[in-house]
Amino acid sequence: MIFGADDAAPPDATKLDGATEATLARSLSALPSDERGWITFSEARILFSTKGAQYAFGETDKDGRRKIESFAALHRSVINFMPVEGRVYFLRDPNAVTSIG
Repeated sequence: MIFGADDAAPPDATKLDGATEATLARSLSALPSDERGWITFSEARILFSTKGAQYAFGETDKDGRRKIESFAALHRSVINFMPVEGRVYFLRDPNAVTSIG
């Protein structure tokens, strides 16, 4: 056994309910501060983007990015897109801005 091996791998984040914006908002509000949760990229695309899977939240999807970023800010969270994992992570941040300029 290698010392510190368990410390190197953080536990997986909580799967949030991405069925609707309302259920996602409830899931985010239940997430403790400074913890992260995730929804599938597909769930995020259905909720916030009008683009197909290949283009959702990319350079040509400014509206989709704006919608999900505004939603995250409203719920005091920051987002991180992880397309290889097929996930969008939300980190609850009590210091997150509540409006996008």
